[in-house]
Amino acid sequence: MAAPEGNRFWEARASHGRPALYETPDELWSDCVEYFEWVEANPLKATEPVKYAGEGRLMELPKMRAMTIVGLCNFLQIGTSTWADYKKKQDFSDITTRVEGIIFQQKFEGASADLLNPNIIARELGLADKQDHTGKIEVTKIERRIVKPDG
Repeated sequence: MAAPEGNRFWEARASHGRPALYETPDELWSDCVEYFEWVEANPLKATEPVKYAGEGRLMELPKMRAMTIVGLCNFLQIGTSTWADYKKKQDFSDITTRVEGIIFQQKFEGASADLLNPNIIARELGLADKQDHTGKIEVTKIERRIVKPDG
């Protein structure tokens, strides 16, 4: 059943859409710092065989966890589109830029120190070496002149 023609029930709403999760940039920054601390406190774990004095056993070793915008958004319980919306807001742009810079730096330094897979991180950061594999070769015509000696 359609609404009656000319109805204006929508004007009675107190608000349109979900209220903003972060009212101030400081609130967002505080939760982002909480994510950074969580990443440091919760490394990934790898199980590796260790042999000592002829005895072998498996040991659990901590591995660096790479920070990501997707991981941050999951931690903040927001979508990546919401993060993009905060980036567009003038009041929040300094914070979002700083956060993205911290995440970039953490991944770059982790890959540089071989704590993270350099190939995966290079692609993630857009640092991959780009090569042309199309097989196209450009050929240019070279003029050859024969110069006769005088004489």
